[in-house]
Amino acid sequence: MSASDEPRRVHFQSPEYLVERLDAIADLFDKDRTAVLVEAIREYIDQTADSETFQELVATKYYDDQLDFGTVKQLVGAETAQRLRLLKADLEDEPLDLPAPADVDIYGDDATTAETSDGDER
Repeated sequence: MSASDEPRRVHFQSPEYLVERLDAIADLFDKDRTAVLVEAIREYIDQTADSETFQELVATKYYDDQLDFGTVKQLVGAETAQRLRLLKADLEDEPLDLPAPADVDIYGDDATTAETSDGDER
């Protein structure tokens, strides 16, 4: 068990009816309240982390420097965090200083015209 897997006591308040339902579910599965809570939290976190909306929010906040890389790694995993770090570095790079393209007909004489469904030629 790694240090981050060590149990940590957490205290929070919940509506009584939720605690009663939680206890009934724990009894049904012959588990204790903590085991059911930990499983529910894990499933919620996994489901949330897989959500496209969540990942977009993490990316946006990371690109805007509202989240550090370590937090991003915790939220979306190492592989996705690394991809976001590479993309952020690309976004922060100065654009390449390339000359404007010459006005050259890239198709030459091989260009063909196609008729579209609205009758316009392209």
